Amino acid sequence: MNQKATLVFLAISALLTGMAVWGSFQLDGPVRRAVVASQGKSWKKSPAYRFHSRVRVWGDWPPLMAAAAVGLGLARWKRNRKWMRILVAAMLASTLAGIVANSLRLTTGRTRPRESPKIEQGFYGLRHNGEWLVGNPAYNSFPSGHTATAFGFAAAIAISSPAWGGLALAAAALVAWSSIAMGAHHPSDVFVSFLLAWVVAWVVTRAILRWGNLDHDKADNHG
Repeated sequence: MNQKATLVFLAISALLTGMAVWGSFQLDGPVRRAVVASQGKSWKKSPAYRFHSRVRVWGDWPPLMAAAAVGLGLARWKRNRKWMRILVAAMLASTLAGIVANSLRLTTGRTRPRESPKIEQGFYGLRHNGEWLVGNPAYNSFPSGHTATAFGFAAAIAISSPAWGGLALAAAALVAWSSIAMGAHHPSDVFVSFLLAWVVAWVVTRAILRWGNLDHDKADNHG
């Protein structure tokens, strides 16, 4: 692909991505109204609420790292260098995507869906009505840290091993949907985190695989 074709491709990709992000914001209101209408007054006492709550707990960073550590130990025991690299990439991508998303959501000041109508929905930035909003959960919705962490982990696996990656992506999608169902995040929150996670996972995975190939080549040259 020559330079001109590359620029055209990047421009089209940026345009389509921008349109998709805009479309996700348009879904925020309708999706939230549909979710609320389907849940009823006893939602927080329902099995579905407990299920989504557990999904968000088990799909967060500590359990993901624990599972990856176990898998990494097994891969090392089996001397499976491929899966050692994949799991290291997944751990790094998950961590970095989560750091970026959580850093952003502490500064954007976006209200969580469940705070409506008590708080008018919007982006309030770092301060509102003379108060700092950093660290205030009610104003830390955009983007979704849970989604970025889960999809960073899953995307790294999907890039290197599509078969297992499909299962990982399905689990990450469930984490994202649970965040929406519980009113913790808007669809746009999770969609932007989804895009962020894929970018981070792609960069990290390429770097890890390249490092692994160079390491393998050095071992061959010394063999």
